[in-house]
Amino acid sequence: MTRSANYARAFQMHRAALMDLYEQLPEDQGTFSAWEGGMNFMAQADHLSVSATRFLSMIQGQTPAPAPEPSQTLTEARGRLWDTNELALAAISALSEDDLARRVPAFGGREMPVTALLDMIITHEAHHKGQVWVMARMIGVKPPMFADIFQF
Repeated sequence: MTRSANYARAFQMHRAALMDLYEQLPEDQGTFSAWEGGMNFMAQADHLSVSATRFLSMIQGQTPAPAPEPSQTLTEARGRLWDTNELALAAISALSEDDLARRVPAFGGREMPVTALLDMIITHEAHHKGQVWVMARMIGVKPPMFADIFQF
């Protein structure tokens, strides 16, 4: 398996679990947040969707596009997660060894290795997946078990 395939698999491991959980969330809970001022379920999904595309833009040497307007429904937010999942998997999987060895401008011009940005995408997914997991438990939704999602 190539390194880019390993990165894609690590991203997908977190995103697939997140998408499975979002399928279980009731539409009327889209605005639930764990604390006042915290991101709700829709905002979490939007944030992860935008972040993935922004990280990938930096990897491709492009200026990240502005964030779209916030989702108005949980269904819309779910759709963004699904759409960016496919884009991210394709973009990450397509990276060559030369691409992985490159350094690119990121975060206002600071030069970073592509692999560092890929690591950031994955850890960022894991961080927010954990928040969504806790929030789901708070509204009585049991997140799917890892064994049901991941293939080892």
